Amino acid sequence: MWFAEVKISVSLHIVWVGWKLQTLVTYYKSQGPRWPWFGLLACHITVTESNFNGKPRAVAATDRRQAGHPEATGSSFFDRFMVCIMSGARSKLALFLCGCYVVALGAHTGEECVAKHHEAESYVAAVYEHPSILSPNPLALTSRQQALELMNQNLDIYEQQVMTAAQKGVQIIVFPEDGIHGFNFTRTSIYPFLDFMPSPQVVRWNPCLEPHRFNDTEVLQRLSCMAIKGDMFLVANLGTKQPCHISDPGCPNDGRYQFNTDVVFSNNGTLVDRYRKHNLYFEAAFDVPHKVDHTTFDTPFAGRFGVFTCFDILFFNPAVRLLRDYEVKHVVYPTAWMNQLPLLAAIEIQKAFAVAFGVNVLAANVHHPVLGMTGSGIHTPLKSFWYHDMENPNGRLITARVAKNPVGLTDAENATGEMDSSHSKFLKILSGDPYCEKDAQEVHCDEATKWNRNALPTFHSEMMYDNFTLVPVWGKEGYLYVCSNGLCCYLLYKRPTLSEELYALGVFDGLHTVHGTYYIQVCALVRCGGLGFDTCGQEITEATGIFEFHLWGNFSTSYIFPLFLTSGMTLDVPDQLGWENDHYFLRKSGLSSGLVTAALYGRLYERD
Repeated sequence: MWFAEVKISVSLHIVWVGWKLQTLVTYYKSQGPRWPWFGLLACHITVTESNFNGKPRAVAATDRRQAGHPEATGSSFFDRFMVCIMSGARSKLALFLCGCYVVALGAHTGEECVAKHHEAESYVAAVYEHPSILSPNPLALTSRQQALELMNQNLDIYEQQVMTAAQKGVQIIVFPEDGIHGFNFTRTSIYPFLDFMPSPQVVRWNPCLEPHRFNDTEVLQRLSCMAIKGDMFLVANLGTKQPCHISDPGCPNDGRYQFNTDVVFSNNGTLVDRYRKHNLYFEAAFDVPHKVDHTTFDTPFAGRFGVFTCFDILFFNPAVRLLRDYEVKHVVYPTAWMNQLPLLAAIEIQKAFAVAFGVNVLAANVHHPVLGMTGSGIHTPLKSFWYHDMENPNGRLITARVAKNPVGLTDAENATGEMDSSHSKFLKILSGDPYCEKDAQEVHCDEATKWNRNALPTFHSEMMYDNFTLVPVWGKEGYLYVCSNGLCCYLLYKRPTLSEELYALGVFDGLHTVHGTYYIQVCALVRCGGLGFDTCGQEITEATGIFEFHLWGNFSTSYIFPLFLTSGMTLDVPDQLGWENDHYFLRKSGLSSGLVTAALYGRLYERD
């Protein structure tokens, strides 16, 4: 009966506190030294009255923990609430404090629930940009033992990074292409650096636990042991060899295939799968596999991952097919990428791929600034954690918590009741209201003359080894277009202030033939290297020009990568991407730093 009265009293007093809260706090604060802190302290005193099986409450809770009771993980909310009630029911203040305590417990519990939900819906990933120790003479012949001595120096660094990552709770780590053995070998000089690679589809093998099962697998053994030691999935790149028989019509004259290979180990050291690079980039030491590997692997923490390497990112196979046909949401991407600005810096294309396909990309690059090689990151469609440094000789371990189900840019767009004026203009232009008539230099729009510029000079300049057609971007606002072959690129822009820099809108629609052959359609707004037209397309990393703009074009492909780079090699994300009246557009306002490059990079794979 007494217990029931206490519960009724507590309920009434908590309601009373709800509307009397401010008055009560003000009153007790005015009492100065007489503020009865004993009431607060009473809430933390363990109750000794018998109320649970004839035992003190705290002791009873211990009994339940030992008995496997559902509340065995600690004192329950009811335990703590009753302690508060029964030890402080003598005063209104105590009840008030108890009420606050209950609310605080609820808030704390809510925060814990949110944190646990966040952890349950995400995983911790790491990539390591590695300043690899290189062979002083990759063309020279060497022994297997000498090759292992060099590779073990790099593997020692890998192991250090794995242990550092393990302390951060990392569940998967990615290392770069060529990070173990280096590059610039001939087919013969790389041979001592190659491990034998059995097919994981045929042989289930744990190299760390079965080190003597196959010869010439020392590197695989070390990687497998690292995965066990760090208790994480591990992705690394190495050179591998596979004997072939003379009856095989594709067998090289030396009787073996040599592959640029990514390997995946589970956290128990098992070799889960391999990927053999398909699109080689001036790699005479390696062979192209006869059949494209579409390599995926499943994890208990994030589902399915896909694997490809470096130059593969620009081609349909295997990169696009993996995402289209294999339900891949996460990509592990070892690379040895030499930066090419303004359109193909490493972090720039990594981020563009993540945004274009709405996936997470875990990209690990080697770190050799003198060769232009830097740029690694963990990229989601909406956020990136990256490293790009052309000055610092040191590498970098990047870790981040990543969503299991990445949210794409279009999924994250918020519909608003009101449309801003620039987007309204953009939609009017596309819809033909007002009517826009094109001539060779400009676009004439009825009722919209203030958007147009006087006739602008069209010029040509080399960008990324391609002959772009460009028009200068002058003035604080404007509406421009420029065409090449069947592609027309459009820009509607406004600038708060003019900077002493030249920007240009460029277009290219054709076959790229330098350092690879592939068909592209590109609309690009770029900062030029100087004030002369011939400087447009040069490699620039700093800028001060701020723009609010729409960039769009009548692309002939659905595979379009949004490239977005601001001053200081900083990545940015468009406000909006999508199709409107058969044109693909990129929209951005509120730049925090100067624009270096904003481009739509389309790939027409079928024309390669």
